[in-house]
Amino acid sequence: MNHLFQRRHCLWLLAVSGLPHQALASQEAPDAFIRRITTDTLETIKSDKALRNGDMARIMQLVDGQLMQHVNFRRMTALAVGPSWRKASPEQQKRLQDEFKLLLVRTYAGALGQITDQIVVVKPLRAGQDDRNLVVNTEVRGKGDPIQLDYRLEKTQESSGGWAIFDLNVLGVWLIENYRTQFTKEINAGGIDGLITSLAERNKTNAGGRKA
Repeated sequence: MNHLFQRRHCLWLLAVSGLPHQALASQEAPDAFIRRITTDTLETIKSDKALRNGDMARIMQLVDGQLMQHVNFRRMTALAVGPSWRKASPEQQKRLQDEFKLLLVRTYAGALGQITDQIVVVKPLRAGQDDRNLVVNTEVRGKGDPIQLDYRLEKTQESSGGWAIFDLNVLGVWLIENYRTQFTKEINAGGIDGLITSLAERNKTNAGGRKA
């Protein structure tokens, strides 16, 4: 994987992790929600050497214990897969979600070591947005140029802050759009099962130390 690609997407774990919060969902604005979880996550990563060193067990603990409460991962996977998602069986949908999550985690795990003195600046929220497709714009600032990092959110009734992330834009590239192009090619070639097989093979390759 080249450096620009890794830099563009390495903030995925940073972007959607965070620590549990006791505030009522109805009391937290979307920009406050993003400010909270990104600040908490930066502090977690900076204080945990195992995370920065790419310890997969520790990273998966972070993902499963802190990340998924802030993400509508089913919607994220469905949008990345495209129209074929509706044709997939429940078992196939579960496999796709599991393999896609593992792909993201394994691909970008090594980038956690790059997190040092960064801070996240949340930009003013644009008024009049739809609660099902609301964008919060931020910049990650540290050494070098600021990194554009935008979040696409939907309103929820859950206790994770009242919002769920379902897409990310890093340096001008939306994660879902990027993966949908790849997934469409795989589905056209081998159907849903072909995509599942391809993702599983890439995950095995990444587990062996080579990046997708």
